[in-house]
Amino acid sequence: MKKNDFMDFDLPEFASSCNVKNGADFAKKCAVLHKYLCECNEHVNLTRLTSEEDFYFKHVADSLLIAQVFPEIAVERFAVADIGCGAGFPSLILALAFENLEITAIDSIGKKIKFVQDAATLLGLKNIRTIHGRSVELNCKKEFQNRFDIVTARAVAPTPKIYKEANKFIRRNGRYIFYKTPLQAAEEEAELKKTNNVSWHNSAVYTLPGDAGERLFTVGTTKK
Repeated sequence: MKKNDFMDFDLPEFASSCNVKNGADFAKKCAVLHKYLCECNEHVNLTRLTSEEDFYFKHVADSLLIAQVFPEIAVERFAVADIGCGAGFPSLILALAFENLEITAIDSIGKKIKFVQDAATLLGLKNIRTIHGRSVELNCKKEFQNRFDIVTARAVAPTPKIYKEANKFIRRNGRYIFYKTPLQAAEEEAELKKTNNVSWHNSAVYTLPGDAGERLFTVGTTKK
């Protein structure tokens, strides 16, 4: 990454390209989140990516990219499950950017879920709830079955594993949209072909700002 990449990065402009209505306000709230993340990370291991460059390129921009690729996310009312939400990426970022989304952030690690909940309170977010649990167990509970329009996950586990553990979450006509690198997607392709009741495809490949890596989305839709 070049030294000037971060200095030249215009978050409000990038946010607008991802269909965020008020990029300047979004950027201010991201700054609050970054400060809080750094403070909490000194006492609890939430993420190793806390520098400004990593936070804005590898957390914020990466999380937002889904709405650039699927612009309907910015305007339609979707119930979204973020599996393995970690320190809240993408769940906190998407909740900040799009009030129309109803987000359920799920993680098996209590300290991370507590951080996401506390951060949501700090930021005044009303469209996110947190669940401390494992998707494979929640998948068996009626409360979570046929509940979500979109199930997403970022840097958690291989797509076949996530799908197997959360295959009852999706409503009819819902979608699985998983953040992947091109290499990860290529490695998972053969296994996904064995999934008979879901049609899978990969989006185009996108380069993150600051030359922070390549990203695509593996998308699964239920076959009729």
